[in-house]
Amino acid sequence: MAELNLEEMIARFGARAAAVKQRPLPPVAGEERQRFIEQANNDFQDFALIAGSTPSLVDGILTFTVDLRPATPNS
Repeated sequence: MAELNLEEMIARFGARAAAVKQRPLPPVAGEERQRFIEQANNDFQDFALIAGSTPSLVDGILTFTVDLRPATPNS
């Protein structure tokens, strides 16, 4: 098994999030278009969360820490 490079993995998730934002809409209309847009929003959110996380691998357990607290100005 290849060695897990957490920094590269996080970078790939960042690239995926960026790709979702650049994904063109297919020539669909109505409900299909809305489902496509909703899925793209979900994909972006999921990829961006992982891309913004801090990964750690301790004793064979991979953990992604995501700070969801609101940013505090000048703190």
